Amino acid sequence: MSFGRPGFADTFKVSPPQRGSFPLDHDGDCKDAMISYLKCLKSNANDNGKCRLQSKKYLECRMDNNLMTRDDMKNLGLGDVVDPDSPTTIISPTTTISSTPSSTPSPAQNAQPKQPIQQERI
Repeated sequence: MSFGRPGFADTFKVSPPQRGSFPLDHDGDCKDAMISYLKCLKSNANDNGKCRLQSKKYLECRMDNNLMTRDDMKNLGLGDVVDPDSPTTIISPTTTISSTPSSTPSPAQNAQPKQPIQQERI
């Protein structure tokens, strides 16, 4: 029996889903991140805009555990979400990082005017 398919179609080719469908987390690798997100939704009356950080952490967990393909957070709509707990490295464009500490600045640092400090996102 074909159950809705034409009788002559013996092979059925399945195409993989695009976005929005991915393997289930059977081992519970990202259960903590999922629970954190659900608690955030519950405490914010299901306003998912207030839970973007938890959503980002959940998606990062899924990518780290190969439960979804790695993608840039900008493509997932979370590129502007910054984790306040993550360590950030603040480097000025005029600052040179050396392996030995120095108490006096180099002449190249004194010659250039100070630039605003930029944050590097990790």
